[in-house]
Order: sequence, then structure tokens, then C-alpha cells
Amino acid sequence: MPAYIVEYGLRDPDESHPRLSRAIKERYRYWRILEFTWIVEASESASRIFDYLEPNIDQDDKLFVCRLDGDAAMADSFSDQGAAWLEQIL
Repeated sequence: MPAYIVEYGLRDPDESHPRLSRAIKERYRYWRILEFTWIVEASESASRIFDYLEPNIDQDDKLFVCRLDGDAAMADSFSDQGAAWLEQIL
């Protein structure tokens, strides 16, 4: 199943998005790799993921969804479990 990176930017960085987090957790296998970055496993296209998630952010915030193609590099400080899952799905 394809993997996608979901990145969002907050107009107000002091805000959080529990609705977005809930939407991701309810529908996808995921790894929250950074504070505003998730990797999700989904059988849908990037545009369908975007359409599903967009109602869960504020109007002035930003949302980016992109399919990962199989090549990734990351710092050793990421969790072994997350890195192994990512390697498996890519």
C-alpha cells in the first residue's frame, strides 16, 4: 500500500490541531514523524487524502500531501519501530 507524507503549517504556531490528528488516527496507519509531519499508509490518492483532511484544519493554515516513492533517509534519533515500518512500506 502506498505511503504519503502529510505536512501542515499553522498560521498561529501556538495552536494545535486535535481534529487533524483524530482524522488521521481514525482512518490511516500512521507515524507522526515530526511535530507537524505525518507519514500515512493509504490506498487512496494524495488528492483524496487532502480532501478528507482539509476540513480538519483552519482556513488560513496550510496542508500538503505527497506520495512517497521508496527512497528515504533520516537521522538515527528517530524511533527504530517507526523507521522499520517506513522501510517496510516503502
